[in-house]
Amino acid sequence: MTKEEIQDWFKGLQDGICSALEKTDGKGKFHQDLWERPEGGGGRTRVIRDGNILEKGGVNFSAVHGPTPDKILEALKIDQADFFATGVSIVMHPHSPMVPIIHMNVRYFEMSNGISWFGGGIDLTPHYVDEKDAKYFHNQMKSCCDKHDASYYPEFKKWADDYFFIKHRKETRGVGGIFFDRLSANDQFSKEDRWKFVQDVGSQFAPIYTHLMAKNKDLPFSESEKQWQYLRRGRYAEFNLVWDKGTKFGLDTDGRTESILMSLPPQANWEYNHTPAEGSKEQQTLDLLKKGIDWV
Repeated sequence: MTKEEIQDWFKGLQDGICSALEKTDGKGKFHQDLWERPEGGGGRTRVIRDGNILEKGGVNFSAVHGPTPDKILEALKIDQADFFATGVSIVMHPHSPMVPIIHMNVRYFEMSNGISWFGGGIDLTPHYVDEKDAKYFHNQMKSCCDKHDASYYPEFKKWADDYFFIKHRKETRGVGGIFFDRLSANDQFSKEDRWKFVQDVGSQFAPIYTHLMAKNKDLPFSESEKQWQYLRRGRYAEFNLVWDKGTKFGLDTDGRTESILMSLPPQANWEYNHTPAEGSKEQQTLDLLKKGIDWV
């Protein structure tokens, strides 16, 4: 497949996901911003606000190219080469603390020196961990991975546990999912194999999240649970601003700042030395924000 074919498929993925989310939300509509990157390429940023279920969310497509920034060349330890990168990135922040935050990214990167790879993943960040939802989500991820190789789910699940870990808080961002990066062709997998897997991962997003939206949207919640949601959003913002490599890549490549920071919640709180009551639902959630939990 060519980079143009990959780019076009990602555009179609963005279209399909936006349509499914609008239908399930029932009110919110995506507003589109088309943008161009001065050094080459551009994208379509689509943001939804103040829906029935979704308070704020973004489904972004980009395809950018040009000389590879020095920071990335240094990280890859290679000489000057041009790059091309395309993908879809999604974050959804619901109104209700009973509906989880979700993130997905699927991407392709290649350089003029012949280097190329795929990356991506999906992870779930509940404000309150519902173990049935976590198991449902991980079983969907495992089924997707197992279609391609039995080693994928355990490897990529551990990768997600390690990646989506807020080191300064010593807790995971949520219940994890799968994460993978720099998947290139090798003796076992062709580039076509890798691409089919990334396509399947991307296609999982809409059915999984619309199910979780519909299942949890009408659950009652109190003001104290809403305040807990704001604190958990604060943790989400901390991870994205301090640790997330995608945020850093976007800023290092002079990407569109508004699109890069789309992942941040509409409102988040920080409370000094907040400690949930022993035995509370909040403490039970914190107890489940750990690496290595077997959800399947």
